[in-house]
Amino acid sequence: MTTRSHNNQPNTPPDFDPDVPSREQILALLREANVPIAPGELARRLGVAAGSVGFERRLAAMERDGQVMQNRKGALLLATKLDFIAGRVQGHRDGFGFLIRDDGQQDLFLSSKEMLKVLHGDRVLVRSTGSDYRGKPEGSIVEVLERRTNKLVGRFLNERGLYIVVPEDQRIKHDILVPPGEIGEAQHGQVVTVEILEQPTRHTQPLGRVVEVLGEIDDPGMEIEIAVRKFDVPHEFSAKALARAERLPSEVTRGDLAGRYDLRDVPLITIDGEDARDFDDAVYCERVELGSGARKRPGWRLIVAIADVAHYVTPGDALDADALERSTSVYFPRKVIPMLPEKLSNGLCSINPDVDRLALVCDMVVPASGAKAGTVQAYQFYNAVMHSHARTTYTEVWAALQQPDGPAGRKHARVLPQIQDLYELFKTLQQAREKRGAIDFDTVETKIVCNELGRIQSIVPYVRNDAHKVIEECMLAANTCAADFMERSKHPGLYRIHEGPTLEKLQALRDFLKTLGLSLGGGDKPAAADYSALLASAKNRPDAPLLQTMTLRSMQQAMYSPDNVGHFGLSYPAYTHFTSPIRRYPDLLTHRVIKALVQGKRYVPNALEEMPMIPGTAKEQEHALWEKLGLLCSANERRADDASRDVEAWLKCWYMREHVGDVFSGTITGVASFGTFVTLDELYVEGLVHVSELGAEYFQFNDSLHELRGERTGMRYRLTDKVQVQVARVDLESRRIEFKLVKGVSYEGLRKAIKREAASEREPAKKSVQATPSAALPPEGAAFASGRPGGKKGPHATPSATLPPEGAPFASGRPSGKKSAKGVLLSDMSKVPKDKQADAHPQEKKPGSARTGKRAAAAKHSRKRH
Repeated sequence: MTTRSHNNQPNTPPDFDPDVPSREQILALLREANVPIAPGELARRLGVAAGSVGFERRLAAMERDGQVMQNRKGALLLATKLDFIAGRVQGHRDGFGFLIRDDGQQDLFLSSKEMLKVLHGDRVLVRSTGSDYRGKPEGSIVEVLERRTNKLVGRFLNERGLYIVVPEDQRIKHDILVPPGEIGEAQHGQVVTVEILEQPTRHTQPLGRVVEVLGEIDDPGMEIEIAVRKFDVPHEFSAKALARAERLPSEVTRGDLAGRYDLRDVPLITIDGEDARDFDDAVYCERVELGSGARKRPGWRLIVAIADVAHYVTPGDALDADALERSTSVYFPRKVIPMLPEKLSNGLCSINPDVDRLALVCDMVVPASGAKAGTVQAYQFYNAVMHSHARTTYTEVWAALQQPDGPAGRKHARVLPQIQDLYELFKTLQQAREKRGAIDFDTVETKIVCNELGRIQSIVPYVRNDAHKVIEECMLAANTCAADFMERSKHPGLYRIHEGPTLEKLQALRDFLKTLGLSLGGGDKPAAADYSALLASAKNRPDAPLLQTMTLRSMQQAMYSPDNVGHFGLSYPAYTHFTSPIRRYPDLLTHRVIKALVQGKRYVPNALEEMPMIPGTAKEQEHALWEKLGLLCSANERRADDASRDVEAWLKCWYMREHVGDVFSGTITGVASFGTFVTLDELYVEGLVHVSELGAEYFQFNDSLHELRGERTGMRYRLTDKVQVQVARVDLESRRIEFKLVKGVSYEGLRKAIKREAASEREPAKKSVQATPSAALPPEGAAFASGRPGGKKGPHATPSATLPPEGAPFASGRPSGKKSAKGVLLSDMSKVPKDKQADAHPQEKKPGSARTGKRAAAAKHSRKRH
């Protein structure tokens, strides 16, 4: 716990003056003046008493740290910023941090001392101070440009009359001091939201006040309340947005039909999960004849109808502002934070069955044969009104396809022919996908099943059948058409780009493959087909999961950008998001672009409020605006993913608290210098096995091979290795689960143990016979027990027993049967008189061998090193 002085400041020097202006105040005044200022004048403007020792020390420290400098007249001015590096602070749970540079170069390490000045997320200027003991670049914070953390969530604690809030975000290591008059209704141990009144400095902790009491830590749904505030996810719509939604009609009006194609007689259907509530896409497929005469060939007509959200959410209105701020819906177990109010997301813009809905349609033609089979030959976009003829689920569709005469087939008999046509089209699209060389990773997705209280009841694998893949291929086809339409029209928009691997990651992957005798084609710029060929060639190898993991980690993250560079993983030259405007803002932007092009117009987004005017032509300014939107949507997507993962980690920790001490089988899914991450095979929960639990020796971390290797024994721990672990500890606050290794039992291990034991038993027997000349040698084939000849029982003899036949069952590496303390085979002890049973196996003290002594000394030396 942090030691505090009488003035509630941590570890302050005796002559510390709290009235001295902070560095931020001094820098702000110099920046505002924009001319050199004498120290006396600076003190007068800041209201500092003349001759203040604390103020003089503050100026000297700022000059030493390169924040200010003196000119030849002794006046103070801001130091040049040419040597300073701007970026964002990223905290770490262990107290130190990193500067994520704006220029994208290597991060700078920030020590725990430097992190006292800032909070996670702050924007700062840093001066490079060289390298730390590991050779990584290190920096010193010169100036805080922007304070990003003004509110945070944490546990309210009363420590002997001192009120503090301990942040839930482990990347923030400051305790927030709360004055007695600012605690509100908060009670000890409750989860609260605190507003930062005073930001931290090197010598002072942040000061705040409680603005919201969320409840007790174990209240149902508390993990979601914490996550949305911890990651700053907007979870309440503005009053203007709700008022705007209320003014919208509850159904399609006659005036909405103007200029739209009527598709209400087309049997479009929705296919979604059983628990889905918003339906933003519907599909229809039929067989058609392409061409004429001798060139006539079979094909498919595929209609993908997407809810026309852009008709109701217009640029610049309150609904649009809230949607942009969220950029995506956030999905938690048992709860969704939607991008749009429920009246739109579950009502007016949701393609519910048996009601009219407005839609933006992508109408495609796909050849069924020939060189272009499975690729869209022609497409068109148009506004329409539609009527969903059935709400189906993946499970029902797959069951109907497998058994057309079964319950699911009879239930949807009216649309079953269209479902069967969809499945035939899917087979053609899938063949084209394989021919194209798109990468298809075989990963296991999990689903958390919760009880009424929101706690985990079970974690089950999410089974994907061909019905999922049918919809996936239909949506991919519509997305590629939307991207092609924007590109052909030379209209700017947001593409979903996925660049190829960087040279560093590619080289690391090639180095790893070389150790396995494999190679990746494509040279310095491999294509998706090269990756697919590699995975296909290793499909039947025992280390296939390891290869898939390594190739996946060599990829870059997908993002939104106006600069189309294609989608590497899907092997598309152009790709965008078009099919989910209810839950993704980039899809809504794509709809606006397409609707403008259909009408022969051009769509230009509204300028963002925080975006400064960029000099240049109108085209350059428009591109910069699209680029900013792409970065914002990508960042908000990462934020939503982080919040979802945090809630899942919290629930899994709560679930595993009931399994502390239990033993599970698992797979190593991550390797780092400090240990291995193991995912349990049955529960799909990941935890850490610290390197100290791996053995009493040093372990060398090989980054390229992703393995830890023991220096003395050569023991290796690699990705996808199978291990047995015991749940050792669960830390709910840090979302951390710790395992320790348990020695597993395998057939090969038992076989080797039996051989070693048999060899050890025969060797003492030979020595005993040679050391007793008067003893008669037993006949060949005589049975032995405990390494001594059979026969009459002496004081050290055991009843004779025959060795088990080859292949007999064993347990714990020893022959089956009754076991003594030494694990040797015994006959029925009930035949031995009770007064002789104690003499049958006298306790022997085994002398320690030289090898045993050396091992003990080595283990002792190893413990000293640790």
